[in-house]
Amino acid sequence: MDNSTQTAINEKPLKLNYKRTFIIGFAFFGILLLWQVYDSWCPTLLTELFKKAFSDADERHVQYLVGIMMALDNLAALILLPIFGHLSDKTHTKLGKRMPYILVGTFVCAVVFPFIPVFYHMNNLVGVLITMFIVVCFMMMYRNPAVALMPDITPKPLRSKANGIINIMGYIGGAFATIVGLFFVLSEYLGTKMTTLEDGTKVLAEHTWAYNNIWALEMPFLIASILMVISALVLLFKVKENKIEEEMADELRRGEEMSQTADKVDDDKPLSRANKIMLFLILGAEFFWFMADNGIGTFMGNYTIYYLGASTRSNMINTIIGGLGSVIGYAIGGYIAGKIGRKWTIFSGLGLSFISYIIWIIGTFTFLKNAAGSGSFPTLIWVIWFIKGFGMALVHLNSFPMVVELCNSKKIGAFTGYYYASSMAAQTITPIALGSLMLVPSLDWAYLPVYAALCILVSMIIFFFVKNVTLNKTKLAKGLEGLGQDD
Repeated sequence: MDNSTQTAINEKPLKLNYKRTFIIGFAFFGILLLWQVYDSWCPTLLTELFKKAFSDADERHVQYLVGIMMALDNLAALILLPIFGHLSDKTHTKLGKRMPYILVGTFVCAVVFPFIPVFYHMNNLVGVLITMFIVVCFMMMYRNPAVALMPDITPKPLRSKANGIINIMGYIGGAFATIVGLFFVLSEYLGTKMTTLEDGTKVLAEHTWAYNNIWALEMPFLIASILMVISALVLLFKVKENKIEEEMADELRRGEEMSQTADKVDDDKPLSRANKIMLFLILGAEFFWFMADNGIGTFMGNYTIYYLGASTRSNMINTIIGGLGSVIGYAIGGYIAGKIGRKWTIFSGLGLSFISYIIWIIGTFTFLKNAAGSGSFPTLIWVIWFIKGFGMALVHLNSFPMVVELCNSKKIGAFTGYYYASSMAAQTITPIALGSLMLVPSLDWAYLPVYAALCILVSMIIFFFVKNVTLNKTKLAKGLEGLGQDD
């Protein structure tokens, strides 16, 4: 190759292959599809089973136990995510380094996941806990390599945009799971009965569970398993890891030279002090924003049922509205980051989430006070969820690329593990922390947004000290030029 040809290649603008990125997004589609079903139902199923197993325990102690069980799942993930990330970095097969873990993890999860509601209908608490644990373990085998697949074959400057596409695919999976739940479950499986007091006030009387209709709850789990298998097969047949990495070698090398890091990343040298500080600050802030986000997500179903006395339909609609805000954030977050930088895009997203929680807090202790136990779901919470969804999308979209930006191509799985280890550490602690708070006599579910707001505030303070590194002024493809080939 002569010098003029090499120069032309180097000057060729980097462009994102949108078709391939959407296909890679099927991995995240499967992850969030399963996770949405898991998070929507497992806390409530455990609550009902614990009430039966410990009939003398009050509501606060039951929620404490639920928090511990949900945290143990996350503790397993905290340990396994870095392990599978490191292992996949070192793996070399004809299928690639990530695909073997994706396939094994997917198929085991798909087989075991539908047995959670089966054991629930058998009133078998131990069976539910064991199947939940197996699903979490093999989901971690799948999750880290599936997420690392994108940065493996995407140049660094394009990863925020690619991450936006992948997360949109994930939220389509989450929204699909929610819609399936709405269709099969809400009016059929879990309902509420209201009673009217002497003063005319309506309050929650009891929950009604249709034990005779196993398929009403089984179908969301079964459909999630089937679609997970389909998403894995799409990846297997459409994404040839080794071939793509070979074809992308030049663009990936140029992407390394355009890193948004404090110091240049060197393949043969350890992380510099400045880059280490940047990494620790990002992971520390991430820990606290997941403390907020997962704390709310884990207990929002119980907040809806046991505090508001409302139908689970309301919370699932809430999830869809939040997902819509997230999709909009993922769609435009890469563009915003290109204008103001990843740091300030993330900081703005945290700020929006903080504002949404403050609105919720003010509403809870003023005009929403009468909502408790009324059986109605305040419309304001749907607005809050939309704002929060948009804000956290800006955060998640840009934070993962910032972490993997700090490593070379040989350590993407390991750094993906660090990113998810931080989030899982938060998700391990936050259910126990919230469950413990519910044991305090003077506290109830009304303090849920207070807890989240404090965690987000700490996250903002930490993230403020992350160094702002903007993209080098290097040519990137724009408009139609930015569309990748359909290979």
